[in-house]
Amino acid sequence: MKIMLSIAGSDSSGGAGIQADIKTALANGVYAMSVITSLTAQNTTKVIAMQEVTCDFLSAQIEAVFEDIFPDAVKIGMISNSEMVKVISGKLKNYKAKNIVLDPVMVSTSGADLSSSDAVEAIKEYLLPICDLVTPNIPEAEVLSGMKIDSSEDMVESAKRIYENYCCDVLLKGGHRINDANDLYFNGKSFVWFSGKRIDNANTHGTGCTLSSAIASNLAKGYKMYDSIKIAKEYISDSLSAFLNLGNGSGPLHHGNSINSRFIK
Repeated sequence: MKIMLSIAGSDSSGGAGIQADIKTALANGVYAMSVITSLTAQNTTKVIAMQEVTCDFLSAQIEAVFEDIFPDAVKIGMISNSEMVKVISGKLKNYKAKNIVLDPVMVSTSGADLSSSDAVEAIKEYLLPICDLVTPNIPEAEVLSGMKIDSSEDMVESAKRIYENYCCDVLLKGGHRINDANDLYFNGKSFVWFSGKRIDNANTHGTGCTLSSAIASNLAKGYKMYDSIKIAKEYISDSLSAFLNLGNGSGPLHHGNSINSRFIK
């Protein structure tokens, strides 16, 4: 059994964060562990409240995991302040963690800010240089690359800048703002477009969390980066195609759609 560790925030509605990552790991055939950075009170329409864990407790969680069950891959999601970033990067370097995938969560689907400006700067300085892959959406890529993105050509330039600045592979998610579901991968040598199946589903809460944790899960199983991304994209399409409809806002994906038929007649 291969193992994926998620370091992220908790989503009380179950659609994103730690909860989405655990469901995704299970659906992709790996064992999931978690280190919680923040607790959120949220649903499909809004983030009501958020409470950070202390850095001491964050550190203790990471130590507890690595000293007993060493993960084959690590997915990192929401980190709300710079001190947490420093703790996480320091511990991951100390334990020589491998297959690190960063989803630079800055804003929730409902529009709430989830990371402070100092956390974003710390992510750039301490965390990105030790990651194997970063998976920003368009607004996040604009912050990381320092440029406006309005076209596919801009995506190419932005991905190039991010790689050059941080020496980290980039999967820049196009989304509906640029090109529907087409994502751009750059590894410092070549650009690869991953064409996504266009699914007219407004329920996309936790899509970024799910994609990054699916990639990490497949890296844990020994797949190369390209194949891990390809499999993860197929998994996202399958989860969206179930058209799960929960809540009054942007609802969650059906993380278990691919295994659902095995158990429900």
